[in-house]
Amino acid sequence: MRTTAPFFPIKSMLQRFLPLLLFPILYVTSCSDNDNIPMVGIGLDDVYFIPRMQKLPLRSELTGNSYLWTVTAPSGETVRTATSRSLIFLEAEEGAYEVTLTISGDDGTLTSTATVNVYHEEVEYSPYISRVYEYCPAPGQFINTMPEFEEGDTYGSMLEKATRCISGTADELISLGGWGGYVTFGFDHTLVSDPDAPELRLWGNAFYNETTDGTRGGSAEAGIIWVSFDENCNGVPDDTWYELAGSEFDHTVRNYAVTYTRPTADNGPIGWADCNGNSGTQPHLSFHSNPYFPQWLDDTELTFTGSLLPANASLTAGSSSDYFLTSFPWGYADNHPNSESALNSFDFANARDAAGMPVSLPGVDFVRVVTGIRQICGPIGETSTELSRAADLRLLPAK
Repeated sequence: MRTTAPFFPIKSMLQRFLPLLLFPILYVTSCSDNDNIPMVGIGLDDVYFIPRMQKLPLRSELTGNSYLWTVTAPSGETVRTATSRSLIFLEAEEGAYEVTLTISGDDGTLTSTATVNVYHEEVEYSPYISRVYEYCPAPGQFINTMPEFEEGDTYGSMLEKATRCISGTADELISLGGWGGYVTFGFDHTLVSDPDAPELRLWGNAFYNETTDGTRGGSAEAGIIWVSFDENCNGVPDDTWYELAGSEFDHTVRNYAVTYTRPTADNGPIGWADCNGNSGTQPHLSFHSNPYFPQWLDDTELTFTGSLLPANASLTAGSSSDYFLTSFPWGYADNHPNSESALNSFDFANARDAAGMPVSLPGVDFVRVVTGIRQICGPIGETSTELSRAADLRLLPAK
């Protein structure tokens, strides 16, 4: 990032705002350079440069009673306003943007305007996953095989294997195991929110079975999608998470928890107990000889907390072993076949906070996919979400 910034005329500024702060400054940095924060004076001619889809944090150290940020696009349209003391500038389109900050205090107001030049990145972004931050599956029949556990593997090496499977266009499935298991991943840029279209595309291994009444489903192992904006700009998924509401949001149990217990024998049933006092076992299927409990972990118990979707499995008429997993209408991973691109595309406008209220996110840096259904379907075992790829729809080549 290159920064030039003539200082605001100090005499005029001090005459008007000395009672508020002796030396007002504006801190500016790219999120990719958080250890080297330049200090830039508030000035009408301040100029900044930032690649598209990267964050530029702005914060005034001038104390006031209220703040108003206004971001104006090259077209002259106001594209964003904010009333907080700080602002994270983030835009997907190139061009010169005007950022205006008005600070009101007891002695009047100060308005400062900066030009932020958004340019094309020097190295083209990939539309696909670049990094897996967490791979934390619950026990399941495909755990230790997707990806494969080998003797000596650690959490770190399994994380590397998960990254190789789903980053770029590798398209190798990973399993998240039973309810609560999850994977967290990100891209080499921020996925900027689009008011007119969904932003995220996911791939799994769901498929449809033929039905006489047109019901969609067959193998639909719905995963709930959570998103997070790197508001503290530290590159770590430690900010607030928001659930993307799907069609079953109003029927979802929140703050649900399940604890799984490691079996005494690798091929023994896995015990589970939930936060409502229910308990049972997750059986080990004879045709999957691998251990179901993650073998790279030493834990004797694994506890997961999150949102629980309604069960979607039913026995096919006249059968005691053939299960049909109905697809939810929309909003979940691994819920419709990959050929159904619209039903595997997700809109950040559906983000909801812990109280279930809509939130407006400027973008998303981290995505978490979580197995959302807790059910055992006889001879086909537990319902487990699988994932093979994800993409930023803004950058995905048109077909």
